[in-house]
Amino acid sequence: MAETTTLMTIGRFSSLSRLSVRMLRHYDSHGVLVPADIDPASGYRRYAAHQLIDAADIRNLRDVGFGVSAIGILLAARGTPAWTHALRLQHETLVEEQRAAQGRVSLITRLLDHGENTMSITLNRTQVPAMTVVTLRGVVPTYSHEGRLWEKMIPLLASASIPLIGPCGVIEHDDEYTENDVDLSIFVPVAAGTRVDAPLQVIELPARDCLVAEVRGSYDQISAAHDLINARIASEGLSVRSDDSIATKAFTLYLNTPDEVGEEDLLTQVHEPLSPVQGS
Repeated sequence: MAETTTLMTIGRFSSLSRLSVRMLRHYDSHGVLVPADIDPASGYRRYAAHQLIDAADIRNLRDVGFGVSAIGILLAARGTPAWTHALRLQHETLVEEQRAAQGRVSLITRLLDHGENTMSITLNRTQVPAMTVVTLRGVVPTYSHEGRLWEKMIPLLASASIPLIGPCGVIEHDDEYTENDVDLSIFVPVAAGTRVDAPLQVIELPARDCLVAEVRGSYDQISAAHDLINARIASEGLSVRSDDSIATKAFTLYLNTPDEVGEEDLLTQVHEPLSPVQGS
């Protein structure tokens, strides 16, 4: 009896743990935070002081997005590598969600300010000269993971002492827009006759007639750049290239990079190759 008198009512435990009575009952029903004692006659739940530590971990795990089933598993894994691994994976997920949310905020800000803000995007039809480029091709989870390919390519270029002669870029190989498992080739222009070892590859890109949307500012405007290009294609009855060569693929040039300038001064060119025979 002396032991039970030191236990707290569910209300008191709720106040201290910052978990509502409703949630405490929910965690009890799922076996995540079971009361230290339940009165058999009244059904009243009572909690021990040491359970406040569990309650704090449960609240924190809930607040970073774990569901009740995952919380139960993680509580049992505290102090093990599995606990740390799960938290790191959730951190990566939240960072991606934050990046996506910021993109939505930027888009809706542009829509509110201008209806469809194109003030920082200019569109021109340009004859893009032929280029010799060194490429690294790979499949990444999403377009925003392009940086993973650059992390592999830059050391390879440095070890081969390959001089660059122009802005870097990326070619999209997929025939359709895909949200996952994106097939990309990042590239850097090099002098003709450059030789490389696998996984790098030298490609000769031909001269092409392109619609080019130049974006000043953050990369979240890239979709708007594609929209401008598409509107021009529709209004002028233009045709995009559709043969199987790499010359048909849309590509992007980065005229500068985030390690060189602030986000507001980034310059990016989105290119859409047109069919060879087009009216000017």
